[in-house]
Amino acid sequence: MQAVIMAGGKGTRLASLTKNEIPKPMVPVMGKPLLEWQLEQLKQNHIFDVIMIIGHLGNKIKEYFGDGKNWGVTIQYVEEKEPLGTAGAFYYLKPFLKESYFFLVFGDVFFEIDIARMEQFHCSKKSIATLFVHPNNHPFDSDLITLKPNGQIEKFDSKHNLRNYWYDNCVNAGLYIMNQEICDYVSSPVKTDLEKDVLNVLIQNKKAVFGYRSPEYVKDVGTVERIENTINDIKKGYIHEKCLKEKQKCIFLDRDGTINQHRGLVYQDEDFVLEECVIEAIRKINESGWLGIVVTNQPVVARGLCNIEDVERIHNKLSTLLGNKGVFLDDIFYCPHHPDKGYPEENPLFKIPCECRKPNTGMIQEAAKRYNIDLTQSWIVGDTTVDIQTGKNAGIKTALVLTGEAGKDNRYPVQPDLIGTNLLDVVQKILLA
Repeated sequence: MQAVIMAGGKGTRLASLTKNEIPKPMVPVMGKPLLEWQLEQLKQNHIFDVIMIIGHLGNKIKEYFGDGKNWGVTIQYVEEKEPLGTAGAFYYLKPFLKESYFFLVFGDVFFEIDIARMEQFHCSKKSIATLFVHPNNHPFDSDLITLKPNGQIEKFDSKHNLRNYWYDNCVNAGLYIMNQEICDYVSSPVKTDLEKDVLNVLIQNKKAVFGYRSPEYVKDVGTVERIENTINDIKKGYIHEKCLKEKQKCIFLDRDGTINQHRGLVYQDEDFVLEECVIEAIRKINESGWLGIVVTNQPVVARGLCNIEDVERIHNKLSTLLGNKGVFLDDIFYCPHHPDKGYPEENPLFKIPCECRKPNTGMIQEAAKRYNIDLTQSWIVGDTTVDIQTGKNAGIKTALVLTGEAGKDNRYPVQPDLIGTNLLDVVQKILLA
């Protein structure tokens, strides 16, 4: 696979570092240009053929990298004579492309990811364009993406919209895999916005544009503060540990009674209220580098109390409440099934036995496969013996919170590895274990 790096840009917010003498992608990060970090990542992912789209002070990039031989790659250059936005240079790109799709990265992004996983996703979906998406700690002022259950992008949600609704914390990170035909949608060398003028048109025309969701480290380092934060993350080893080439540690979280108050069967968003200390508990998970993933039984769908859209609205409320406080969950898995029949308004489509309903381990196994999780190093936290039995069945450590049902459901004769008063107490104990 080839890579295309959008290496233009003046970097106005980085003037104290660039001194207006180098372009933004050449900003130094721990003694070497950001572009050099990007090239090293591409090479580690077996991408050796690179096309750089350059503009402002682009000669500085060419002087430094040349043909790429000193870095073990081949570099070709497409030069903008005037700024063409985030996609206008695609007009010139097609003659340089040798394969059916390419990896695209913007020159102000620091990343370490398993590109092969993203590539596999792109190919499996027969996608024309795949966007790397993830939650961040400031969704309230970010452009968001709405995904269908299969990962296809439904729409963009501009940060300028009046968001008087619950939303998923799903942000475009600035990495893409795109089919060569994407260049055909830029018919002239004029200023063109990739998201608004190209991708949004494809989405509106029901083309196969997908979001690849991953917890890996991808950060826009377009300000001095963000560069400093990234340097700290490099020093801590945090960035490398988040790469899905490495085994991940996860804290799986039950929902009702653990994250939100136990109020019987919660099937309306107004009944969803966070437990105390949950924000700080999830903040500690985020800062630790562990994954935080919800696994929850939601038989309210099978019982006919609500539909899938209602459950997802509740989960969007959860994402919004957390995001407003600068924290996030890496993913949410839920089981809408229930095996027992005989309820008056039940939905027969979901009244089936399944492998995902806890204490079965389907949700955990799916998460482990998707995110390369080492279950032997992971935990599940919940308020019932069902959660504890799920952990035993999955081969992971177990923790009981004394909120919600506090283990008094007595469904299974099991003992947890750890007990805490609430989610924050348990998370602190796990991270110190």
